[in-house]
Parts: sequence; C-alpha cells; structure tokens
Amino acid sequence: MKEITSRQVEEWNERFSTETPEEMLRFFMQEYGGRLALSSSLGAEDQVLTDMMVGIDPEVRIFTLDTGRLFPETYQLIARTEDHYHIRMEVLFPPADKVEAMVKENGINLFYKSLEQRKLCCHVRKLESLHRAFASLDVWVCGLRKEQSVTRTQVHRVEWDEANGLLKLNPLVDWTEQEVWDYIKRKGVPYNVLHDKGFPSIGCQPCTRAVAPGQDVRAGRWWWENPAQKECGLHVK
Repeated sequence: MKEITSRQVEEWNERFSTETPEEMLRFFMQEYGGRLALSSSLGAEDQVLTDMMVGIDPEVRIFTLDTGRLFPETYQLIARTEDHYHIRMEVLFPPADKVEAMVKENGINLFYKSLEQRKLCCHVRKLESLHRAFASLDVWVCGLRKEQSVTRTQVHRVEWDEANGLLKLNPLVDWTEQEVWDYIKRKGVPYNVLHDKGFPSIGCQPCTRAVAPGQDVRAGRWWWENPAQKECGLHVK
C-alpha cells in the first residue's frame, strides 16, 4: 500500500467528524474490503466495534492476540462472541521459540523487574503477532478513546501509522465510557464479565488488577509504572 498523504488524512478526519462510527466504518470497509481488519483486545470498545462491523459485513476480518497469559474470562468471551455473531475470529499466537528464549533468560514474570523487560514481554507476546497480521492489511481498526488515558489524548479518528505503513482507524475516539456501555446494554453485546468486578481495562492476567471506584480506567494496567508509560507498543506514535 502506498503511503497516504497527511492532507488525505486531514480530509478524512474532517469528513467523519460529523458522521457516526458506523458510517465511517462502512466507508472504509467498502473501500478496502479484506485488506481491513479489527484488531480486538476483547475490551468493551472492541466488542462495540465487533457488533458494528459484523452488522455491516458478517465476513469482516477480526483478529485478537493470545499472549498465553490471558484471563480465563477472556477466553470464554472469545467463544461467546463467536457464538453470538456466528463468526470465527482469527486468534494469533506469539512465536513459541522466542517466548521460550525470553523466559529462559529473564524469568517467567520478567515484566515486574523493569520497564525494559515489561516492554520486551509485550513485544514478544503481542507485537510479533501483530506485525504478522499487518502483512496482509492496509487498514487496522482500533477501539481507542481519548479519555482512556494520558497517552491517548491526541488520538484522531483517522491516522497514518508511520511505523507500520498502514491506516489506523479509531471510530470511537470521542465516545465516553458511558456511551460505550449504553451501546452494549442496548444492543445486548457480549462483554467480559470481569468488567462487572472492577476491571475497566483488561489485558494479561499478571499485569491487570481491579481498580477502586473513581480511579482512572487504566489504573489497573501495569499499576507499578508511571501512567505516561502505560502502553504495550501497539499504539505508540
């Protein structure tokens, strides 16, 4: 795919600033077909996008990354989502040899030792699989929202992902958490039961914990780190 100009990205952002996420998704899904996919973490936002995109095209590509350290409830949600929408998600696994080498050298829970080792774990368990998925894509769809964390306040609906050479769409960028949950309840969208137990943001089990009422939605992710560092590498500029 040839690089999209900054002017084209600006025009798309201007156009879709007044259109619904469904309208935006329909446009790009028709334009890019099988070269577009939803990268789902199975979070509430991604479940909303799954509902929208399957409603537009039941054959849409949806993939998720199985790091090998997910919650049992997350695996259950994959099965429930597939049954609910009569789809089969693409479940991508990290390269076993690289996981084994990393654990042999750094230990099974290396992510607690330093920021560098945590990012290494994210790279091996997440980014390796993500880059493999990108090889067949021109566009990836994400569930990022500006209010999720301090690292996401500058996110736009349409972005050129320079590092990966493809378009990145964030249809729910301006939605509030309340809007996400209103949609889920109204449409009967399957969601992770951990959300009902104080987990607003859910990642790998060793790196995620429940948060207290009123805390930031990502306070339970890598809670031992500075908030400005709380990204796994999937969504860095």
